[in-house]
Amino acid sequence: MSGATGDIGLIGLAVMGQNLILNMNDKGFNVVCYNRTTSKVDHFLANEAKGTKIQGAHSIQELCAKLKRPRKIILLVKAGPAVDDFIKQLEPYLEEGDIVIDGGNSHYPDSIRRTKELESKGLLFVGSGVSGGEEGARYGPSLMPGGSPAAWPSIKEIFQKAAAQVNGEPCCDWVGETGAGHYVKMVHNGIEYGDMQLISEVYDILKRGLGLSEDEIADIFFKWNTGVLDSFLIDITANILKFKDDDGEPLVSKILDQAGQKGTGKWTAINALDAGMPVTLIGEAVFARCLSSLKAERTRASKVIAGPQKETFRGDKQQFIDDLEQALYASKIISYTQGFMLMRETAKELNWNLNYAGIARMWRGGCIIKSVFLGDITSAYIKTPDLESLLFDDFFNKAVHKAQPGWRRIIAQAVLWGIPTPAFSTALAFFDGYRSEIVPANLLQAQRDYFGAHTFRVLPGKENAKLKAGEDIHINWTGRGGNVSASSYVA
Repeated sequence: MSGATGDIGLIGLAVMGQNLILNMNDKGFNVVCYNRTTSKVDHFLANEAKGTKIQGAHSIQELCAKLKRPRKIILLVKAGPAVDDFIKQLEPYLEEGDIVIDGGNSHYPDSIRRTKELESKGLLFVGSGVSGGEEGARYGPSLMPGGSPAAWPSIKEIFQKAAAQVNGEPCCDWVGETGAGHYVKMVHNGIEYGDMQLISEVYDILKRGLGLSEDEIADIFFKWNTGVLDSFLIDITANILKFKDDDGEPLVSKILDQAGQKGTGKWTAINALDAGMPVTLIGEAVFARCLSSLKAERTRASKVIAGPQKETFRGDKQQFIDDLEQALYASKIISYTQGFMLMRETAKELNWNLNYAGIARMWRGGCIIKSVFLGDITSAYIKTPDLESLLFDDFFNKAVHKAQPGWRRIIAQAVLWGIPTPAFSTALAFFDGYRSEIVPANLLQAQRDYFGAHTFRVLPGKENAKLKAGEDIHINWTGRGGNVSASSYVA
């Protein structure tokens, strides 16, 4: 449209929206902003955006009129009906090839639907994960765009310049088709739940187990942040533990032990169950938050249910702390192994062409789970793009084997102390299950066939006239049942 000067528009002037606009402005892009409450537009232009090239719009029509073709409009509004509502308002003022970008925390099935709906009208849709909080939005977030592939060339420069940069590379690349961007962000958030739970278990072991103070624990985290665990979450945990209230007490010790959640970790766990993938650590992290919410019941239980007699730790304290570092590292490897397994399975199911090295690269900076560790995952997938499991990569295989003795000692000691370690324990249980050629599922199958005629298959090399290879077999275990297998009932 003649006279239009805006490179990109953004709807939603909460803190994330304002910061992303200022970020894109800093990178040389002409941004047009709009908010449903238009007084916020004027306030933003008169204050935070004063002296910039940022333009305001007081209506959807004005916003669209100020944008160069193809129009590119980011929605940073509450996930759900609000996104669909704004898309409906935009449609009359958009033309073929214009791009609507949802940068909220939308559930990926909504992004699959929106991509199809907008493409049927000649428009393009991008569902982009945005991670890094307010500071990330302002100075460089991790951006995970997916949706209509034809949209990527038009938004690539803006997205990659606005994103965080690590070693000169942007923490942003095209993720994949339809809902892939929001899907990868969902898995990112699930992994974030796992990382946070693991770190919280470390804190509990050091505080209740070793009896260390918050200052002493903070110093351990600061030291760990210079090694293999160097990450945003380890860094902020050390800072949180050092933070004092006005009376000199650690503020963290005054916070109610009842965790909230917005649902993205739960979405990941549900998706894992639907896909039949053992993403156990994220599941336990979600359940740990659920258990934390039962504060009144836990308080009552603490008075009537006795645990083991607490014994003072008599071992080598430094060795224990070193073991704990290795246990955290190994459990983290398992969590990311599970997360990437889940993404592979979903990509197969939905015919997405996901770039796993690119995903790990996107998470190296700008986002909540950013860490040195993600550089190693990037390298693993560059070396072997179709890697089935991180545990098959030489680097991670060696790391887990090195960590294994300390990992086992930590979990054993926590059990003896009666300190819960749901994430640590499930990580080790998965590891032991994954490396087992034989697991007791043969007995499960026999039980299912016994009570429900659900059939089983026979092990290679164990076939005979009755037990034929490759067939679904039902046995009359008692002599009283029938010989017909079940067809529709599943237990």
